[in-house]
Order: sequence, then structure tokens, then C-alpha cells
Amino acid sequence: MLITLKPLSDQTVVITGASSGIGRVTAREAARRGARVVLTGRDEAALRDLAEEIATHGGAARHLAADVADRDAIEAVAALARSAFGGIDTWVNNAGVALFSRLEDTVEADARRLFDTNFWGTVHGSLAALKTLKQTGGALVNVGSVVGDFGVPVQGMYAASKHAVKAFTDSLRIELEAEGAPVSVTLVKPAAVATPIVDNVGNTTGREARLPAPHYAPEEVAHAILYAAEHPQRDIYVGGTGRLMSFLAQAAPHLADKVSARFGEDAQLGAPQVTPGGNLHAPGEHREASGERGRRSLYTRATLDPNSPVAAATAASGALFDLALSILAPRKR
Repeated sequence: MLITLKPLSDQTVVITGASSGIGRVTAREAARRGARVVLTGRDEAALRDLAEEIATHGGAARHLAADVADRDAIEAVAALARSAFGGIDTWVNNAGVALFSRLEDTVEADARRLFDTNFWGTVHGSLAALKTLKQTGGALVNVGSVVGDFGVPVQGMYAASKHAVKAFTDSLRIELEAEGAPVSVTLVKPAAVATPIVDNVGNTTGREARLPAPHYAPEEVAHAILYAAEHPQRDIYVGGTGRLMSFLAQAAPHLADKVSARFGEDAQLGAPQVTPGGNLHAPGEHREASGERGRRSLYTRATLDPNSPVAAATAASGALFDLALSILAPRKR
């Protein structure tokens, strides 16, 4: 079935995890481009501040604090979108938390909470959105991760949750296509992004948490999300490095395992540090960036420009450039 999506300026966009990081940047950009936005997350004050900021600049925003793990609360967010703006055109499942912990050291309550947010939050948001999207058409955009394609040490439970998000998203897309539903389903797969995630992460390792370089700007992920709101896409990788890592894991899985086993922990852990419990069980900071300036991804920008006659070549060179940055970037100790 041919799926047609509205221009963003004619859309109502619901964004989970809008109080910080990628969600906050995406909400601000969607409103700047004329969309009506519905914001949800656990931090009511952060949501209120963002909604007021959007209104100050002439945009239309509503907010409702909700935990994506609570299905009834997410149904209330969908109801707010319908009552305030008449429907839903794009729903973005972005809310997520992370946990740095070797699998044998992981506290089960923390792992379950991580899955409640990352996986069940995506399920709850998707099912709530579909009650409207199947009737009127639109886009469902789930924010997964490149580690949904392969395993990693230290973040094993996080990777497992993103594998689950990928399987759910792919299966849902197939079911909707089989019934001819007018819904585009996109999985966005970012590599490392310069957000406050490592400042808020749960951590049992006793060492400083960090993400492997290069770190992409949250605006790059927002660009991919909002592109998918207007153009049906299956998958979008944000960051050429992540795309190459995924390719390696698929083409040479044994080699990828060896490389990750040799370098994975040191790439993600720094100096000894006593780290607080993070944002697994309570909201964290609501900054949109980590304090560093994230990079653009030539790969992602090229792959989202189908009109460019050199898109394929640029995408390939962009991926190699991103990989070179990851190799040459100085590592913090």
C-alpha cells in the first residue's frame, strides 16, 4: 500500500522522552518547522519549560508528564493529542534509559526497569498511537540503537532491550503491511550521541561511563526522526561508524565478537569513579547535550537525500570518514 505522509507543518507530533536529550531537540525542531507537538516524559517541570519556550516562539505545544512503562498514562497522552489537536500524525517513541553493568553484576530490578522503559515503553506508545494512525494514516518512529544489531560488553542489557525494540518494530511493520494499514513504521538506529546519557546512566562498574567516539550531535537524530515523519522509511542509521559496525557484525560475526571482546570495555569505561544510581528509577537532568559539540554525519545526511546523484558515493565516503574519526579521535582517560 502506498503511504502518503503530511508535511510536518500540517502534523501533530507526539514525542516521548521529550524532557531531555534527543527528544527535547526533536520537539524544538518539529515546532520550529510548524508542527503541533505533544510532549511527554517523567520530568513535569522540564516539559513545562519546553512547552513554554515553544509557545514563546509562536509554536503550539501541550505536555503531560507520564512514565512510558505505565500503559494507562501513555493512553492519556494519546487522548491529550486527540483532544488538543484533533489527532496524531506522527508518534515518536524516543524515551530510553541506559545501564553500564557486566551481565553477571546486573541487579535484576535495574534490568527490569530498563526493559520497562526501553522495550515496554515502545510497545505502549506504538499500540496507543495505532488506535489513531490506522484510521487516519501517519508515521510511527521508534528510536532504537545501532547496538540493536549486535552485542556489546558492559551494556549487554541495554543492547538486549534494543534488540527487542528492533524485533518488535520489524514484526509490527509486517503485520501492518499485511493488513494494508496506512502507517509508515521506521526504526532509527543512532550510534553514540552527545546527550546527557552517560551523566545519568546506571553504573555498577566502578569506572567512569563513556561512549565510544565519535559522538554525533542530537540534532542529527532529530533530523532523521523528522525526515521519517514526512518520508516513509524502514531503517535509518545515524552515524556511518555505527552502520559499518553493524555491517561487520553481520558479515563477519566471529571477528566482530573478537574485536568487541578486546576493545569494548576500555572504549566504554574510564577512570575509577563512584557513580550514583542514574535515571533508571527517577528522572535525570534535562539538558539536550552533554556539553561537547557532537558531529554531523555525512553518511546519514547523504542517505536521506534521494535526489542527489552522488548520494550512494557520498554515503559510502561519509561512513568511512565517520569511521576514521572514531579511530583518530582522542580517548578520554
